[in-house]
Amino acid sequence: MTKYTTSINIFATLFAIWLMLNSSLGLSVVLTGIITCAALAYFLHPLANKYSDIRFNANVILHYFIYLGVFLVELVKSNVQVAKLVISPTIKISPAIIKVTTQLKTPIGRLALSNSITLTPGTLVIDIREDTLFVHCIDVKRSNPEESILKTAAKFEKHLKVVYG
Repeated sequence: MTKYTTSINIFATLFAIWLMLNSSLGLSVVLTGIITCAALAYFLHPLANKYSDIRFNANVILHYFIYLGVFLVELVKSNVQVAKLVISPTIKISPAIIKVTTQLKTPIGRLALSNSITLTPGTLVIDIREDTLFVHCIDVKRSNPEESILKTAAKFEKHLKVVYG
């Protein structure tokens, strides 16, 4: 990929974030976003060679938004579970480290998956080795401790595979 492809990918991502974070779509907000994101993309592209792995097309964008929805649902569910643990009069947790093998091939895809898992309360990716993530879970079911985290990772991975390969 060329430096222009990387710059375009960085610009598109930064500009999408800019638009989501601003409450107005006025001309001055959009122009400021374009200028700021273009400058950042120009200066950041030498540091972001792995970022060129992202391909933008309609299918990728669709899966990215579906992924965001799945992530938000999992975020709310895990927040509720951790809140129940916190307000419980007795602490009955079963922490464990779970090995999760991913099908994501690109480093940025594995990074996105590990960040998604880490951002959901109660889980933390403590190590990544090749295609394997080691996830610390604050509370796992005793009958099948790996099932819960593997299901969550699979939900993220399904869409991240389309976005990042």
